[in-house]
Amino acid sequence: MERGRARHNLAARIGVWSAHHRKTAVLGWLLFVVLAAGIGGATGMVEMSDAENGAGDSARAEQILQDAGLAKPAGELVMVSAPAAGEWEAAAAALTGTVRDTGAVRDLAAPLPSADGEDALITFAMRGDARTAPDRVQPVLDAVAAVAKAHPDVEIHQFGEASAGKWLGDLLAEDFRRAEFTAVPLALGILLVAFGAVVAALLPVGLALTACLAAFGLLSLASHQLHLFQTTYSVMFLMGFAVGVDYCLFYLRRERDERAAGRDAETALRIAAATSGRAVLVSGLTVMVAMGGMFLSGLLLFKGFALATIIVVFIAMLGSVTVLPALLSWLGDRVDAGRIPFLNRRTRHSSAPAAQGSGRIVGRVLGPVLARPRLFAVAATVLLLGLAAPALGMKTETLGLEKQFGSDSQLSVAHRTITESFPGGPAPALVVVKAADITAPDVGKALAGFDNVTVHRDRNIAEIEVPLPDGTPGLTELRERRLPAAFDGTGAETYVTGETAGSVDFNDQLRRGIVPVFAFITAVTFLLMLFCFRSYVIAVTSIALNLLSVAASYGVMTAVFQHGWGASLIGSEGVGAIEAWMPLFVLVVLFGLSMDYHVFVVSRIREARGAGQDNRAAIETGIRRTAGAVTGAAAIMVAVFAVFGTLSMQDMQQMGVGLAVAVLLDATVVRMVLLPSVMLLLGQRNWRTPRGLSRLPSLEGDQPDLRAEATPVTEKV
Repeated sequence: MERGRARHNLAARIGVWSAHHRKTAVLGWLLFVVLAAGIGGATGMVEMSDAENGAGDSARAEQILQDAGLAKPAGELVMVSAPAAGEWEAAAAALTGTVRDTGAVRDLAAPLPSADGEDALITFAMRGDARTAPDRVQPVLDAVAAVAKAHPDVEIHQFGEASAGKWLGDLLAEDFRRAEFTAVPLALGILLVAFGAVVAALLPVGLALTACLAAFGLLSLASHQLHLFQTTYSVMFLMGFAVGVDYCLFYLRRERDERAAGRDAETALRIAAATSGRAVLVSGLTVMVAMGGMFLSGLLLFKGFALATIIVVFIAMLGSVTVLPALLSWLGDRVDAGRIPFLNRRTRHSSAPAAQGSGRIVGRVLGPVLARPRLFAVAATVLLLGLAAPALGMKTETLGLEKQFGSDSQLSVAHRTITESFPGGPAPALVVVKAADITAPDVGKALAGFDNVTVHRDRNIAEIEVPLPDGTPGLTELRERRLPAAFDGTGAETYVTGETAGSVDFNDQLRRGIVPVFAFITAVTFLLMLFCFRSYVIAVTSIALNLLSVAASYGVMTAVFQHGWGASLIGSEGVGAIEAWMPLFVLVVLFGLSMDYHVFVVSRIREARGAGQDNRAAIETGIRRTAGAVTGAAAIMVAVFAVFGTLSMQDMQQMGVGLAVAVLLDATVVRMVLLPSVMLLLGQRNWRTPRGLSRLPSLEGDQPDLRAEATPVTEKV
């Protein structure tokens, strides 16, 4: 009966097919990975333009310039500072001549003295496409460095799109290599502790890495249609590796538990496919659909993140339910090869698989929780709400490069120094004026009221550069007062772009987009849980627990990165704001990832209920038997996310710490304390299916009959 029942769900059928056609499954996987990586590598990735990455008026301004062939060149600022007024002249003259001789610059302006005469600002732009300027700026950097060395009596600071882009590109490449070389050994070490065997530990890591490799190729291919942000690959690796290892861990852990309980290899694999395999399919589907909610944000950045995560999660899920059972079928008991002394204490033919997964810590926590569920439910909720409290004052902005790398970095020092002497210099507003006739008298009169105006008569476009020493208030004044007062009645259209304008417009779009995204993912999560467990109580509980985890993560991010509380402990600092795209991204990711644990744990509780246990016993059995897998999976995710929390860029640090904290809380406070206490308090209502829901389609399929689990099946020799 056990074998027949297990055949009825999709995951079991896939697992059985793979086990019976393991050569086809494994070779097909390898061929797919090689082809995807090869084709993607040959086509390369296409990054989004400034117009595509923006929103509102600033994006419209960038698009007008791009369509007219007037895309802004990469601007550079070099400031020469001397101890006394005028003592910078020799160095400034040498710098101007040396930079000009490189042949790589245009629009080189004469040195502009500061108000006190002790500093001079030299401005120029890189020739050619601004997007490739970082690849061509090295001769200019070398020229500036040579002048600085020849004139030690002055200080020289450089800041600009090309120089910052060059520095950023090199840093990202180094950070990404460091993340890979750190995350993989960490995950492998955790798996060695979890399984106590080299082969069993290598399987999830190998499948996760090949899934990421194939996803990289497919994403590069897709980027020719949907252009990507430069950190999208980092996000993909972060998600793909963590999820890929977790899915394999759940599957492999269940198969090992069944073998340890005395079941024969074929039966153990069927049960693992029908249970953990099904949980992998459901949680993978939930993650992908939740990620799809980012398409509703109205921002290309999030569409790229959504596409990247959907691709890598789908491939990781596919590998877990196809290649993994094929490899397990081929390896058999050799999956435990390379046993590590004192780590692998799993005994063959054990009659107590529940005890194996419990652990002393889980037993000590779960006993009091089930004894006093109301107290622990309230305590856990208060703890999570307390951690979430700082999020009430969260401030978001698009962090400029000067904030991304810490106040002591060369880039930040240059930006801060230039800004202090020349307010508004590094981040001026650019007003784009488009008219039917840019030479019309009334338009010309309006343009005459501004300095730094460039008129393109053949394109009927004008550009006005306006310093913004006051930042956002100055932008508001420009948009709402100065421009309307000058151009109203002329028929000309005016759009403001620049760093400050782009950040404001991006935030405005995020505020508009977060409502439909939130509504989508909560509705989808509710429906998926409803179809999977046939219980609206479990569906509502899932959403409530997810929201508590997300809120706590927001609070910790705000406390650490906005206010700087404890930031120095992780080598970071408070920058006064959270990266604009972070709250929405963390919300969507955590709603998806938390389903891994939730589906896995609740599925095991439901299995125990199906085996005839009462509500309390089923909760205890489900929590204890999944504790080992959930602990291992959470440890891997926390480790991988924490690695990104140590990288150089502020947004990567925020993402890594935010996700690591949320997963840690989700796997401990939520799954080990709040979930069992709430389910115990709800009692029989957890499993009550109203008549109106009885005909709904189910994602669960038939449950394998595991009542025989208490009586070990002895493998025939």
